[in-house]
Amino acid sequence: MKLSHRAKRMDRRHKRSFIAQVNLVSLMDIFTILVFFLLVNSSNTTQLPSQKTIKLPESIAEELPKETLVIMVNNDNILVNGRLVESVATAMTLPSDTIPELQKELRYQASKAPAQVNELGVAEREVTIMGDKAIPYKLLRKIMMTCSTNEYSNISLAVLKKLEDKAS
Repeated sequence: MKLSHRAKRMDRRHKRSFIAQVNLVSLMDIFTILVFFLLVNSSNTTQLPSQKTIKLPESIAEELPKETLVIMVNNDNILVNGRLVESVATAMTLPSDTIPELQKELRYQASKAPAQVNELGVAEREVTIMGDKAIPYKLLRKIMMTCSTNEYSNISLAVLKKLEDKAS
């Protein structure tokens, strides 16, 4: 069957305009926004590492934790950034106010990162102690003394934020 002149013209026109196109501009805009959103939200880390064996004390503190060196203390062990340093039983039996193994680990951690120097020219470093609320004060004191003698003078204690009473 022979096509009419009009049918041939319509066939040629449809063949020319049937080119598949993908508009990538909109897709690139969406991905750019997504990338910026992920970059902004991933740099804001305000959570301390969680340890199921540590029950933190509660507080009404408003300040969020900063990213620092973390010393975790539970009923059995002392850990620095997740590495086992010393057992609590051994640390409690030491006659001195410092814990030598913790001191060695703090010096190693200090060698990896530069210290901030205060106006007196003394190097200061920040450390957060996540201590179980049942640990003895004597142990906490030894840990704090070890930290302060090794340039970790900005000591923060990790606590759980106490829920405020709605009734009052």
